[in-house]
Amino acid sequence: MEPMDNIERGRLVLKIEMEGLRRLVDRLDQSFSDAVQALLETVNAGKKIVVLGVGKSGQIGEKIAATLTSTGSPAVTLDALNALHGDLGILSDGDLVLAFSYSGETTEVLNVLPALKRFDVRLISFTGDLQSTLAKHSEVVLPLKSGAHHEHHSDACPG
Repeated sequence: MEPMDNIERGRLVLKIEMEGLRRLVDRLDQSFSDAVQALLETVNAGKKIVVLGVGKSGQIGEKIAATLTSTGSPAVTLDALNALHGDLGILSDGDLVLAFSYSGETTEVLNVLPALKRFDVRLISFTGDLQSTLAKHSEVVLPLKSGAHHEHHSDACPG
C-alpha cells in the first residue's frame, strides 16, 4: 500500500472533522444552553471566566480562554497543578470556572474542588464521563465524546 500524499491526507482530516461536527450538532441540548447563559451572566456581572485543566485538557483550555478573551469575555487559565500552590488567588466570588477533564477523575483537578467551594463560583465541566466525580460537583456538564476521529487520528495527522 502506497503512503498517502498530502492532498489525500488533507482530505481525510477534513472528512473526519466534518463527521465530528455532524455528531456535535446532534448532541447540543439544554446543558449547552445553560452553559451559555451562565457564561453570559458572569461576563455581564463584570466577573471573569477561569479555565481549569492539566496536561492536554489544560492546553485545550488555554486556547478556549484566549478565544473568550479575544471576543470580549475576560478569561484566565488556572493550571490544576499550580492551583493549590497560590494560583487560586486569581479566583474571586462571582467568577465562573470551566473545568476540563476527559475522565472527570483527574487527581489534580479533583484536588482543587474543595478549594473552589470556599468561593462563590459556578462550575461548568467538560468531561467524557457524566457520572464522574467532576460531573457530580458541577452545575452544568458538557459531554466530551471520543468519536471515530480519535481512532483514526494517528493515520490522518502526522506527528
